Amino acid sequence: MKILHTADWHIGQLFYEYDRTYEHQQFLNWLLKTLINEHIDILLISGDVFDLSNPSAASIKMFYSFLNQAVKANADLQIIITAGNHDSPTRLESPKPLLQSSNIHIIGLIEKDENGIVDYSKITIPLRGNDGIIKAWCIAAPFLRMGDYPVITNCDSPYSEGVAAFYKGAFEYVNSKRQVGQAIIVMGHLHTQQAEVSDIDKMERLIMGGVECISASTFHESIDYVALGHIHKAQRIGGKEHIRYCGSPLPMSFSETYYKHQVIVFDLIDEKIERLKAIEIPVAVRLIQVPTIHSSLVEVLASLQQLKPWERDYDTAPYLEVRVIVDGPEPGIRHKVETALADKNVRLAKIDVRYKTVSTYPEKNTAADLTQLNDLKPLDVLHKVYQSKYNTSIPEDLVKLFQQVAQEVSEIET
Repeated sequence: MKILHTADWHIGQLFYEYDRTYEHQQFLNWLLKTLINEHIDILLISGDVFDLSNPSAASIKMFYSFLNQAVKANADLQIIITAGNHDSPTRLESPKPLLQSSNIHIIGLIEKDENGIVDYSKITIPLRGNDGIIKAWCIAAPFLRMGDYPVITNCDSPYSEGVAAFYKGAFEYVNSKRQVGQAIIVMGHLHTQQAEVSDIDKMERLIMGGVECISASTFHESIDYVALGHIHKAQRIGGKEHIRYCGSPLPMSFSETYYKHQVIVFDLIDEKIERLKAIEIPVAVRLIQVPTIHSSLVEVLASLQQLKPWERDYDTAPYLEVRVIVDGPEPGIRHKVETALADKNVRLAKIDVRYKTVSTYPEKNTAADLTQLNDLKPLDVLHKVYQSKYNTSIPEDLVKLFQQVAQEVSEIET
């Protein structure tokens, strides 16, 4: 059997308020061709199909149109989709009655029996060959929310230990059903320990202290492949070839400007992973940073003048991050940048402004150095904040404006 692992599509996502419909459609068109050219038998989508729990009608249409095209191109293709933390489990599962007779399986919810025990049969999917014989089993676990995993009392990390108990129970259930020669594949949408994260991953709701991180040892050594989602950078986990994040198909931040997005493809032969490879996803819209390093505003504007003039195809115009360094506040930066880009073939996404500052903090503070906030006057606070951020004294005209506002507030209070 040949398997393709992908995740974190985030259909409907805006990139700095720019619509990405064109990019997502280009990716799905490419994926459809890849499924055909690589003769894929199993497609695994490990969570975050949509960017919002309540996706637009256009996003839903795009997703189900792809599923329809994929199945038409290969009637024997089996597709397994799990919900991520961005997906609504119930909304994602809503078309299940229509798909029961097909090879498309959507798992969003964790069901339990009347005793509160997880019903692992609901997330266990047999993977059959073209001859109808079961070749492998898939544990299709979605993003686990509180209440989905067992409650472990008197432990240091209820989440990580609860999730570990969940996967242990799932493995034991599947292991009791499988026969000799049948492999086990696991899907998960979670954050593992020591995973390398991108800027956008840092924005996800990671609990302080890393208590939401799962160890690679959570997955039993007899599991043949772990198809993970949630972290947007493709990588192996725990130094193991068979525990992988495939990463997101589209760049999610400018930190990924030079990063190659990919899907993972491998053959499953007699419980062994063979010919595992990454297939690079073509970039539909480039990300560019001008200049390559933060530079003065004069240098930046000169660099922007060198960009290509506007072309007809708006959908393929690159996203631009402008990188500028200044001595102090520059209220007119955006206007100057936008003026310089008026006829350029780019879409301004971000202006990353940095200031020429040096640390003024001593290595060690003594009690005598620390001033209680209550003892500081508002103007003193303003001076300290301004000096800390811009490494220069506050201009006199700003001081006068601040004093004027402070006087008006004082009059209102009295």
